Amino acid sequence: MKTILITGGARGIGAHMVRYFTKQGWQVAFCYRASQQKAEELQNETGALAIKCDVRDEAQVKDFIAQALKKFHHVDALVVNAGVAWAGLTEDMSTADYAAVCDTNLRGAFLCVREALPHLRDSKGAIVLISSMWGVVGASCETMYSATKAAVQMMARSLAKEVGPSGVRVNCVAPGAVDTDMMACYTEEDKQALAEETPLGRIATCEDIAQAADFLLGDKASFITGQTLVVDGGFTL
Repeated sequence: MKTILITGGARGIGAHMVRYFTKQGWQVAFCYRASQQKAEELQNETGALAIKCDVRDEAQVKDFIAQALKKFHHVDALVVNAGVAWAGLTEDMSTADYAAVCDTNLRGAFLCVREALPHLRDSKGAIVLISSMWGVVGASCETMYSATKAAVQMMARSLAKEVGPSGVRVNCVAPGAVDTDMMACYTEEDKQALAEETPLGRIATCEDIAQAADFLLGDKASFITGQTLVVDGGFTL
């Protein structure tokens, strides 16, 4: 049975991926930073292994991988989903907010990939990094979020060249607007406006993103690496 590690798995897209991949027959270990109750409920619901881990912390990331290996003995896939956003004028962004965005979205991705890679080489596994459509086209008032998500895409392209000879594939999924609790600040009118701007006439669901990740991790994408799959219903066209 294949094993997948999912970061930021207690809420939103990550939680849906935990449910999705357990239903697909994977062994799943996921990490969470603060949403302990949601993580425990998800663990009880799915049988996945929930592990507390702040992906910004090197020691905690090492422990996350070690606990997953102790339980499941091998790793076949990694989905780096943990991330934070910050919206506002760049001149109003504090250094602390800047650090939180960069350390979570980029340092966290680096630490998780670095610690998982030796085990993914053993299994000739695959990595999916969750980026954003704003990492493709940029977003006003989300400068550093967009920058980190663009960096994640370049990380995937560069890493794909580095680890391809070992049989490891690395790709990105760049979601558009996704109907999760991260959009709680949006009114229904805002969501409708986003849907109307999208050629396919709706915003994304978590299922859309999970299926894209599943494709990139699976055999049907066995000759695809270093790519970014934009799942935005055509919003960025």
